[in-house]
Amino acid sequence: MINLSRLTIKSAREALKKNEFSAHELVETYLETIKEKDVDLFAFLEVFEDALEQADEADKKIANREDLPLLGIPMAIKDNMLIKDRRVTAGSKILENFFSPIDGTAIKKLKDAGAIIIGRTNMDEFAMGSSTENSAYGVTKNPYDPSRVAGGSSGGSAAAVAANFALAALGSDTGGSIRQPAAFCGVVGFKPTYGRVSRSGLIALGSSLDQIGPFTKTVGDTETIYNVLKGKDILDSTTIADETFPPKKKFSKTIGIPREFVNARGIDESVKKNFEEAVNKFKSLGYEVRDVELKYIKYSLAVYYIIMPAEASSNLARFDGVKYGLHKDGKTSIEDYFQTRGEGFGRETRRRIILGTYVLSSGYYDEYYGSALSLKKLITKELRDVFEEVDFILTPTTPTPAFKVGEKTKDPLSMYLADIFTVPANIAGVPSISIPSGLDGNLPLGIELTADLGREDNLFIAGKEFLGE
Repeated sequence: MINLSRLTIKSAREALKKNEFSAHELVETYLETIKEKDVDLFAFLEVFEDALEQADEADKKIANREDLPLLGIPMAIKDNMLIKDRRVTAGSKILENFFSPIDGTAIKKLKDAGAIIIGRTNMDEFAMGSSTENSAYGVTKNPYDPSRVAGGSSGGSAAAVAANFALAALGSDTGGSIRQPAAFCGVVGFKPTYGRVSRSGLIALGSSLDQIGPFTKTVGDTETIYNVLKGKDILDSTTIADETFPPKKKFSKTIGIPREFVNARGIDESVKKNFEEAVNKFKSLGYEVRDVELKYIKYSLAVYYIIMPAEASSNLARFDGVKYGLHKDGKTSIEDYFQTRGEGFGRETRRRIILGTYVLSSGYYDEYYGSALSLKKLITKELRDVFEEVDFILTPTTPTPAFKVGEKTKDPLSMYLADIFTVPANIAGVPSISIPSGLDGNLPLGIELTADLGREDNLFIAGKEFLGE
């Protein structure tokens, strides 16, 4: 029997090369685990029927001594990424029975690298949420405590890796939607520099903020997947090539801590204690830790919840029931539109579309959206300036451990605060990683390292040292 709990991409690739087990046997073991346990967690919206056929193809390539970085590795994909001939819903009823005609760029790269895609994972509708309670299809539960949320919006992907349903998974991160559920589920979650991974084939939420990234058990595995995914793509004009970045500053092993931000009201005491333990561990590893002042970072959440809904209201206008997805008949074409969107979109999605439309409306555009863009520039400059002095910013990933299912659903503002530490990296477009840092009782906690544009290499070095890889 394959011990899935100890398996990593690195160790699985070595075992496959040595014929200790086959890709077929590996996938079969994952499928059995999903069948046994996912009925309680609901990480997957769909497990693909041809997963074993994909594994057999991988075994043929292994027998022919092909050496691809993800050959034979079972992966799960968040349900907002296009996979050719597969259903994709973005967690919404408005896209029911829509099948993708193409592979998105990230999916194509995974397939070219030999990955086996075993299914699509549950998510908050159109990635709008911090708990995966906003899915139109049901709530994903936390593998450590099924009475608690898995985080969001990529909760299904985080839970799939944590519960040993897949060796790795892809998610999307608009304001923390990879890192926050990673912390709640005790796995590694990584958001690359904006533009380093193509968004072609990703159903958009906030186009200036969205980024695809992996969930894994180790930082080394995250680095492996990132190296597969990164690069320029003619289908996404925002993608960045390696040579775009200026010469890299010498790695000085310095960490900056925005103390006022970290000690803000509402941060759980167990999170603060765990954070200080992480700081001391970095010190023991030879890192210099210093306090830094970030006077604008406290406005990041407010800026995010203006820019993201504004972009979402524009992006989601295309879902009208005319060309694909749900369609409802009214007495007129405009009634068709209203009824389709009214029934197809869930409550949180409608709330954010309304909010986004409002901040973009005549008379309020400059007051809200214009002001948010001005603050975004200040937050970005402030962070970039700090990275001239330190290699990283260190904070907790989340202000609390995973909360109870239903605890925050009636208080949207309380739910939004779950993203307080993660949104600055999306606002500034810089890379950020959440690393497991301990437990509060039986609930995982995470710390977040954020680096300068293009300095994913530093994040991988520090993350591996912290986890002892």
